[in-house]
Amino acid sequence: MAAPGQTPAYAQPGDAGADLRSSESLVLGPGERALVGTGISFALPEGYAAFVVPRSGLAVRHGITVLNSPGTIDAGYRGEIKVPLMNTDASAEFRIEPGDRIAQLIVMPVSWAVFQAVEALPESVRGNGGFGSTGVRDGAPLESAR
Repeated sequence: MAAPGQTPAYAQPGDAGADLRSSESLVLGPGERALVGTGISFALPEGYAAFVVPRSGLAVRHGITVLNSPGTIDAGYRGEIKVPLMNTDASAEFRIEPGDRIAQLIVMPVSWAVFQAVEALPESVRGNGGFGSTGVRDGAPLESAR
């Protein structure tokens, strides 16, 4: 279901993400966040999920990003799709009008893991190295997190 002009659409052939549009007017001040309605709801086929991700132009040019990205929409959800946006710009507000493209929607097939409790894990080259353990540059691991 979609309000007029709100149906997600791919901007270019071959795009992975379909644009989601705002159904409301609001202003995001510096550092502010808001849950922005899109005026759409849909039923995904079983075995699929949709993921809401930022639009690169909004992020790079205006500091507008999607919180909880990617936002996961499960196949069983039937409510309105809303996008949690945040203005990360330290000084500029950002105005959103109905019809503005505010995020992208990526629909993908999903698979389900079978989880098992075990006493030990098999060895690997990486081991328990996490958060920055592979470094930024070849041969230069990061200092440990503070």
